[in-house]
Amino acid sequence: MTFPWLTVLWAVPMLGAGLVMLAPTAHRTAAKWVALTVSLVVLVLAVVLAVRFDPGGEQYQFVESHTWIPSFGTGYILGIDGIALALVLLTAVLVPILIIAGWNDAAEQGRSVQTYLALTLAVEGMVLMSLIALDVLLFYVFFEAMLIPMYFLIGGFGGENRSKAAVKFLLYNLFGGLIMLAAVIGLYVMTAQSDAFDGGTFDFRQIVAAVSAGQFVVNPAIVNLLFVGFMFAFAVKAPLWPFHRWLPDAAVEATPASAVLMMAVMDKVGTFGMLRYCLQLFPDASTYFRPLIITLAVIGIVYGAIVAIGQTDVMRLIAYTSISHFGFIILGIFVMTSQGQAGSTLYMINHGISTAALFLIAGFLVSRRGTRLINAYGGVQKVAPVLAGTFLVAGLATLSLPGLAPFISEFLVLVGTFTRYPVFAVFAASALVLSAIYILWAYQRMMGGPVKEDNERLRDLVPREIVVVAPLIALLLVLGVYPKPALDVINPAVTHTLTTINQPDPAPRMAEGPAR
Repeated sequence: MTFPWLTVLWAVPMLGAGLVMLAPTAHRTAAKWVALTVSLVVLVLAVVLAVRFDPGGEQYQFVESHTWIPSFGTGYILGIDGIALALVLLTAVLVPILIIAGWNDAAEQGRSVQTYLALTLAVEGMVLMSLIALDVLLFYVFFEAMLIPMYFLIGGFGGENRSKAAVKFLLYNLFGGLIMLAAVIGLYVMTAQSDAFDGGTFDFRQIVAAVSAGQFVVNPAIVNLLFVGFMFAFAVKAPLWPFHRWLPDAAVEATPASAVLMMAVMDKVGTFGMLRYCLQLFPDASTYFRPLIITLAVIGIVYGAIVAIGQTDVMRLIAYTSISHFGFIILGIFVMTSQGQAGSTLYMINHGISTAALFLIAGFLVSRRGTRLINAYGGVQKVAPVLAGTFLVAGLATLSLPGLAPFISEFLVLVGTFTRYPVFAVFAASALVLSAIYILWAYQRMMGGPVKEDNERLRDLVPREIVVVAPLIALLLVLGVYPKPALDVINPAVTHTLTTINQPDPAPRMAEGPAR
C-alpha cells in the first residue's frame, strides 16, 4: 500500500485547525506558532508532491480510491494532475505568508487569535481537498464547505461593515452552490440511466472517459442545463462579470490577509472548476456557450480596469483589478487553445502572487495611516522607501510588465485568444493600457510628490513585514524570467484536457501569395 500523500496533505491543516482551537485563550503566541508550523508542514508536503510528480507520467498521480457511499456511487477518490499541482503549490506557499502577515490582526481587534488561525487553516484544508478530489460529490461538499470558515473570517475579523459584506459573500456563493447541487444531482441521474455505467456514479474519471468515448450520450438540452448549473457556481466563485458584486465589499471589509486568502486562494477553485469540470464533463455545451462566456470575460477585463481607475479607496482599487484579471483567466480557459489554457493556469499562480504582494503591502500602509483613501497619502517614498519600492514592483507586476511573472501568462492568454478570436484579443489587450493608468496613477498620488500632513512619521517595513513581502517579490522576479518549471508541469495536463474535449489548436492562417 502506497503512502496516502494526498489525504495527509488536506488532513494536516484540518487537524491543525482543531489543535489551534483547543489551545487555551491565554496562549495566543503558542497558537500562532502552532498554526505557522502546520502551514509550513503543508508546504513541505506540497514540495514533496511536486518533486515526486512525473509530468510525463499518468495524468492523475498519487491516486487514492476508497468506498464512501456505495449506494450513491460515490467514493473517496483523490488524485492530482499538473494543473491541480500548480494550485496546490500556490496555496501551500501563500498560507504561511498570510499567517505571518496577519500575525497581530486578531489581537489588535480584541478578538480570538485561536479562532482566526483555525479558520485560516480550515480554508486551506478545504481548498486543497477541492483541488485533489476526483469524485464530483466529494468536490462539491468541500467547494461549499469552504464558504463557512471564510464567512466567519470576513464577518468576525473585518472592518466596520464586515457583517453586511460577509452576508453578501455567503448569499451569492450559496445561491451559486445550490444551482450547482441541482446539476450534480442531475448528472448522477443521467449516469444512472445510461448503459455506459453500472448504476449511477460520481467518479469524475469514469464519466469523462465515457463522454470522451461517445458512450455517455445525453439529450443536448439537458447537457446544456447541467453545464449552466456548474458554470454558474464557478462564475460566482471566480468571479466572472456580472456575478462579481460580492467581491469588492468582501475584499475591502476583510483583513488584508483574509482578503488575499479569498482572492488569491479560494476563488481559484472557481476557475479550476471551469477548467476541470465544465470543459471535461460537458465539452459540447462548453463549445456551445463559449462565445457568450468569452464575451463576458472580455467585458470583465475592461470593466474591472476602468472601474479601478475611478476608485478613491486603494483596497477597492486592487479588488477591481482582480475582477479584470479573473476575466483574463476565464478567457484563456474558454478559447480552448493550448497557449490560452496554459497561460490561464499560469495566470492563476501569478495573479495569486502579485495580488498577495500588492494587497498586503497596501494593507501594511493602511494599518499605519488608518485610512484607505488614496488622496490621504503622498510622499510615502520619502519616508518609507522600502514600502514604496515593493509597492511599485507589485504594481508593475499587476500591469504585466515584461520581466515580471504575470507578463508571461497574460501574453500566452492573448496569443491563444488571437489564434481563434482575434477581435476579442484586441479588446482584451486594451486592458494593458488601462492597467498602466490605474497602477501608475495610484503610485504617483500615494508615493510620489511632497510628504503630506500626517505622513511624516510613517514607518518603513519592519522585519516581519519584509519576511512576508520578500518571497512574493522573489517569486514574481523568478517566474518572470524563468517560467519553464511551472509550464513543464502545466502543459501536459492542458494537452490532455484539449485532447479529451477534442479541441485541437487552430491551424495557422497562411497568407495567400501571388499565383504562379
